Amino acid sequence: MPGPSPSPTSSSAARLLPFAAAAAGVGLLSLMDAFMKEGALVTGAYTATVLRSLMGASMIAPFWLWLKRGWPTRAVLKLHLERGIISAFMALSFFFALTRLPLAEAIAISFIAPLIALYLARVLLGEVIQPKAIFASILGFSGTLVIVGGRIGTGEMDADTALGIAALLFSAVLYAYNFIVIRRQAQLAGPLEIATFHSGVGGMVLLLFAPFMGSVPVQEALLPIAAAALLTVTGAMAIAWAYARAEAQALVPIEYSGFLWASLFGWAFFREAVTLPTLLGTALIVTGCWMATRKPARRPPAETSSQ
Repeated sequence: MPGPSPSPTSSSAARLLPFAAAAAGVGLLSLMDAFMKEGALVTGAYTATVLRSLMGASMIAPFWLWLKRGWPTRAVLKLHLERGIISAFMALSFFFALTRLPLAEAIAISFIAPLIALYLARVLLGEVIQPKAIFASILGFSGTLVIVGGRIGTGEMDADTALGIAALLFSAVLYAYNFIVIRRQAQLAGPLEIATFHSGVGGMVLLLFAPFMGSVPVQEALLPIAAAALLTVTGAMAIAWAYARAEAQALVPIEYSGFLWASLFGWAFFREAVTLPTLLGTALIVTGCWMATRKPARRPPAETSSQ
């Protein structure tokens, strides 16, 4: 006799699990940003970024070594190195920007990365850019201008702020290219392997600049950086688990909850207020990203007339 079929309640709960995991992952990574801002303000963005990468690698590498089925092939290793190098400078420029900008504002501007990725996918992968994506890009760019214009309008656009915005835009471009690499990488390697090489390669690349940019870590920064490393690993694994069980198209909107978390943690950690231009600009950017990533409506199959 066939076994009992799963109840509607249990199947509905199972369908919701990937969304819950993605939401948890976004929240954990937003909290990581807050701890990294705290550590970077104390000991410098470079030192904090290097320590986070090396700590994260030391946390995840033992699990990969325990479960690994062999060393990655040359082609896969090349992808790991490519993404590690990109991520190293992406993270460094982002965490530097956090020392110059409010947390929620930085997260809001970083949302333009998926829109930039559309054009990189056209150049690097030959994908066709749909008209809606062009309009979405205009919305995203307009949202960025609104946020920056709010700074200028209130007289808060000094040299440090301008440098922070420039670093954030540079990080967003690298993050967009990162999407392209991840797309190929995820087809050839598992989450543990990807996370290990991501943190390890990034940390080793940044160590090359230690003679020029390094400083002795301040003791007060070690705890928040260690917390950030742990949150990076757990948050990334939660998101990887979610994306393996639900369509990316359905999960992408959850990424934008990061702005809510950043607003909360920015206020809790640093008493940062969220301005009206930041809210309006974020709405434009998120709307653009939603338009660019949502699926087109399916047309019903044509009815065949009987003769």
